[in-house]
Amino acid sequence: MVMVEVKGLEKDYGKVKALKGISFEIQEGEIFGLIGPNGAGKSTTLKILSTLLRPTAGKASIAGYDVVKDASKVREFISYLPEEAGAYKNLTGYEYLEFMARLYAKGGRNFEEMLELGVKLSDLGDRLYDKVSTYSKGMTRKLLIARALMVKPKLAILDEPASGLDIVNAYTIRKTIREFARNEGVTFLISSHNMLEVEYLCNRVALINEGRIVDMGTPAELKEKYGAENLEEVFMRAVGAEINEPVGGEGS
Repeated sequence: MVMVEVKGLEKDYGKVKALKGISFEIQEGEIFGLIGPNGAGKSTTLKILSTLLRPTAGKASIAGYDVVKDASKVREFISYLPEEAGAYKNLTGYEYLEFMARLYAKGGRNFEEMLELGVKLSDLGDRLYDKVSTYSKGMTRKLLIARALMVKPKLAILDEPASGLDIVNAYTIRKTIREFARNEGVTFLISSHNMLEVEYLCNRVALINEGRIVDMGTPAELKEKYGAENLEEVFMRAVGAEINEPVGGEGS
């Protein structure tokens, strides 16, 4: 089943064209990565699919529901985590998860089951009962991932889920995403400029640059197509950029 369908999506911010007619599909249960440099159009795409922005042109649907015409229905089964999301700092981690579980449980879902899953997914141990204001960025991000997934959405939309995290916390978050997709059948749309990270996480990826999809496929297919060792090289070759820079050179 197609979970996400995007056709000819465009978004203008005044004279600036953030999206220039992108199209892609995501299958149910898939971990799909939208990767590209900052300013490529990744976050704009996610906000449209999350019903927070209206497209200038084109169409997008989730589980058959149009994200504009059926926005309220779409919101019932998606979960969106922006890159710069935060949690209520004066609450403990547990109180935050409890508050969010009660909010979502109003739709008839089991509150206790949702909260129990959130506690497990956060993997914060006794620190869950400390105030969020005392958390590191990694701990806060783990709490937010738990909030996004404890509702068991049909589609989880995560913008830079491991941005700025250390190796241990980034690994934990990737492991959580993979296990949740496998065990709960949740579909994931993940945006990232960290192409190496996405390579190990996603079933398929779309490369986006300057508002256009430049190529799409599994990481293995794309590496073979471009004769590349990793997705960073794939992206550089796909957009016709030079790739003979020394290791440690300035990134995009």
